[in-house]
Amino acid sequence: MSQSAATAGILPTGSRTKPPVAMAGPWAWIRTNLLGSWWSTALTLVLGYIIVRVVFGFVEWAVINAIWSVPYSNKGIPDTTICQNAKGIGACWAIIPDKYRLILFGRYPYDEQWRPAIVVLLFIGLYVVSGMRRFWRKELLLVWVATLALVGVLMWGGIFGLTPVPEDAWGGLPITLILATFGAAFSFPLAILVALGRRSTKLPAVKLLCVLYVELIRGVPLISVLFMASVMFPLFMPAGVNVDKLLRAQIAFILFAGAYLAEVIRGGLQALPKGQAEAADALGLSYWKKTSLIILPQALRLVIPPLVNTFIGFFKDTSLVLIIGIFDLLTMGKIALSDPPWQSFATEIYFALAVVYIAFCFAMSTYSRSLERDLNRSRQR
Repeated sequence: MSQSAATAGILPTGSRTKPPVAMAGPWAWIRTNLLGSWWSTALTLVLGYIIVRVVFGFVEWAVINAIWSVPYSNKGIPDTTICQNAKGIGACWAIIPDKYRLILFGRYPYDEQWRPAIVVLLFIGLYVVSGMRRFWRKELLLVWVATLALVGVLMWGGIFGLTPVPEDAWGGLPITLILATFGAAFSFPLAILVALGRRSTKLPAVKLLCVLYVELIRGVPLISVLFMASVMFPLFMPAGVNVDKLLRAQIAFILFAGAYLAEVIRGGLQALPKGQAEAADALGLSYWKKTSLIILPQALRLVIPPLVNTFIGFFKDTSLVLIIGIFDLLTMGKIALSDPPWQSFATEIYFALAVVYIAFCFAMSTYSRSLERDLNRSRQR
């Protein structure tokens, strides 16, 4: 066969060359991606062996050899002898049913713990409704206001026949969700205003204030901001006005989150082509209509991943409120370990707490991916 014929893809008459066999299915994927060469095969076998050993060891510790219950004395004191004798061979999950109320609801009165339980369900329901695009209407703002007001009524009490409960008795998962939810709800609009102010060319004083705010907050750790809010904030209040520590911590989170989110949003504004703003100006739109209808929707769509990543980071940073005397979910887990019979079983407590944090963070990241995929579908060709 001549070179020109081979180049043209023409086979001579009577050729018995067979076309390549189409490979599909899981086995074809394994051969292509995991067993494509000798070094790829060797690496696959080594990693597979390590993964199998780790998974089998974890299942053996967490399920097969685990201890699920322990006897209790007449005074309600757990007898953890069986867990002590296990010597780490199996997990002692009996600590979870004994301490889960303390971990989830803190020192909230035992008979009233149905109220923070409802608060947790309200927050989860609010997240689910807010994540559905068919509910993205003006009425959603009223849903947020009503839900957050109901949360305050349930937690504080004192009306509708509910027993009043001071904030010092709050703790656990409701505190974490309150700080994260209120922080996100108020820091996001603050971040938008700061990002727009920092890009302003006609208001140099506003731009300078926004730059100073962002650089000052980003230049110090969150612990410093919490200390300043706890110690310095009351000094600026009028005489006789006392701001509780939960509100001070909430203000610190809002200011800290607003600075970081402002930079993320500013990145989206800078990534947007100038032609969008010029086209809006050509249509005669005012600044706020141009910004709210043209600029911001496109800029926010570009920065969905870093926005959600920032929210996830702040959700986990709520554990730092321990330094000003607020007991969140992680802190209540540490307090549960102060009980002498359970002091040796920190692994089980931290594993259970990790499951809770992972569940919320994974839900946020999954929603972020789906939202980004839906909003970018019109841009795909």
